[in-house]
Amino acid sequence: MHIDASWTLFLDRDGVINNEIKDGYVLSWDMFRFEEGVLSALPALAGKFGRIVMVTNQRCIGKGLLTEQGLHDIHAKMLEVITQGGGRIDKIYYCPDLDNDSPCRKPNGGMALQAKADFPDIDFSRAVMVGNTLSDMKFGKDKGMTTVFIPSTKPDLPFPHPLMDYRCKGLLEFSAIIQ
Repeated sequence: MHIDASWTLFLDRDGVINNEIKDGYVLSWDMFRFEEGVLSALPALAGKFGRIVMVTNQRCIGKGLLTEQGLHDIHAKMLEVITQGGGRIDKIYYCPDLDNDSPCRKPNGGMALQAKADFPDIDFSRAVMVGNTLSDMKFGKDKGMTTVFIPSTKPDLPFPHPLMDYRCKGLLEFSAIIQ
């Protein structure tokens, strides 16, 4: 896959950046664990992609399990660790809504449109969506992005699959296939 600084990387969070909690949520920093290889992969990805954004459904806020301030606190610590290691995430978009039909809830494209409004130079045909669910893959495909599936929580999903362009064990493997 040939990438240059005109490309944007869209990253899901749970199951891609950090370990997903089965049937639960990361509700505090002490529950947050980086996925293996992520802190090594992010500096390499930062050197390839002109823009890196995170798009994450955070239904735990809508359920009243976590406040928006609590989520910001988790993300601030996450970004601090990533930045100290030479990586970067330029902006984080999250959807707190419970309703699957919410425009911002993946697979709906609201967070992609928010990113495009904030960064008008984003070209979805020069973007990659990395996620661990078919919802993430549909989010990317619906906007014309290249999709990369990480099987962290859904290892039995078949590949090849019409919504997946690539399948990588994690961000470290993905960073290794980029030219």
